[in-house]
Amino acid sequence: MIDMKRHHPLAMLWSLWKMVKNWFAIILFLFVFRQDSESQWLFYGRIAFYVGISIGVISIIWKWFTSRYTADDTAFHIYSGVFNRTRRTIPYTKIQNVNRHTTVFHRLFRVTSIRFETGIKGEDATFQLHVVSLSEAEQLEKIVAGYMAEDAETVEATEEPITLDVDEPMEEEEGQSEPVIPDKAMFLPAKVKQERVVHYHSTRKDIFKASFTSLSFLVLIPVLATLYSWVKDFFPDEEVTESLLLTWLDSWWIAGLMILVLLIISIALGIVRTFVKYGNFQITSDAKRIYITKGMMEQTSFSILKERVQAVKITQSPMKRLLGLAEVELTTAGSLGESEHEVNSLYPFLPVKQAYTMIEEILPSYRVTQEMEKLPRISLWLRLLKPSWGWIIITGLLWYFKPFVLGQKHAWWMISAILLVWIATCRVVDFFHTRYILNQNFIQLRTGALTSTLFISKREKVIEVQITRNVLQRWFGVASIHTVNRAKPVLHHRAHDIPLVMAESFQSWYMGRTQDVQTR
Repeated sequence: MIDMKRHHPLAMLWSLWKMVKNWFAIILFLFVFRQDSESQWLFYGRIAFYVGISIGVISIIWKWFTSRYTADDTAFHIYSGVFNRTRRTIPYTKIQNVNRHTTVFHRLFRVTSIRFETGIKGEDATFQLHVVSLSEAEQLEKIVAGYMAEDAETVEATEEPITLDVDEPMEEEEGQSEPVIPDKAMFLPAKVKQERVVHYHSTRKDIFKASFTSLSFLVLIPVLATLYSWVKDFFPDEEVTESLLLTWLDSWWIAGLMILVLLIISIALGIVRTFVKYGNFQITSDAKRIYITKGMMEQTSFSILKERVQAVKITQSPMKRLLGLAEVELTTAGSLGESEHEVNSLYPFLPVKQAYTMIEEILPSYRVTQEMEKLPRISLWLRLLKPSWGWIIITGLLWYFKPFVLGQKHAWWMISAILLVWIATCRVVDFFHTRYILNQNFIQLRTGALTSTLFISKREKVIEVQITRNVLQRWFGVASIHTVNRAKPVLHHRAHDIPLVMAESFQSWYMGRTQDVQTR
């Protein structure tokens, strides 16, 4: 356990660094770009800046002195304030995800940041230490993980489950417990040391493929545009700039050499960028949790409780489909923290077969079926006959304005025809990509035209289903199915133009959920 203590002293330096970053644009404007200006409003602006910085520094120091926290046998307790004393209590039972993020600042001082996330809304439901020593971060994680293991043993000792109605609320309110399914593999004593199994570790070959798949090499294009803008500013006469550029491009070998050099630099920058972001990417797991770490300069570490995984999504873009790669994303019941860290995603450039195998290794209670049912041929005709309101509106605007494109007076109907062909092609591709299957207590749905998504979820994790049929679908004997999973935000997934027999089987399959769900 951890006695009452203040935050790490470096937390004040961290807060000061964040404040300087937020004020950086104002600092540049007042003290760099307008350094020599004697304008009166700039004079008062600098005074206001000094006052704001002073208040910010005092606030940071005051907050450090008045904020404390402790960890006992059951919960975190966070105290703040002097005159108006505030105490927050976050039980370990509510903690679903643990997220570590180590920036260059943290690595410089050999510290890290740690964030404990719950399934409850609001900032007060999260306990975060922006700066904490590595040893204390390990201790806090062990406290939470140990309590969860003991709590799981208590769940296993329950004599008989309590069944729930299938119609559950879509969002989890404060204090509401989530229906869970006990998994015997997760219920290990807290004192037993659980060994982690390494499922994946990125290699140089993986990084090289990822740099092309993510199109990171295009990062040089905005850089070149910025350089050209600077050159134009350096030469006020645009004719001088254009003549200089034409002189370079007039010779084919100079133009070819420039293109080759820029291409090499662009690819190198893309590889470096991908290496910094996805280097040292590792996926491990034990009996209870999944651990994801990534990053070279800034390291992110994230753990997910297996029983909190609500669904798995496997996404393939056109480029990834050509290279046989896919991205696996885990959807959990709790918040996933700061979106820019993308910590809920397994390695975004996994080979498809390896991704399927890894899901079953990491989540033994999940099964992935590669053989799925196709849509009937009648669904293709339905999709082609379905009116596209977007195409109708755009065609109406083109007909009204009749824009000139490349000197063509009647280009509007050519644009409309190209758009119609594109919409029809996307619908045909989506038809061939769409697959579905009900496998015992699992459901798999694959949808998407250019980017396809394979959705996998267990029956007890689906909190709501819906079957809809519009006029055309009733004529053609098909329907649309809609699933809802608990997440932040709530996860919706739809599959359209499924045979009516399958939709009815889907409803009967979901009604069997009452046999699986229990509360603790």
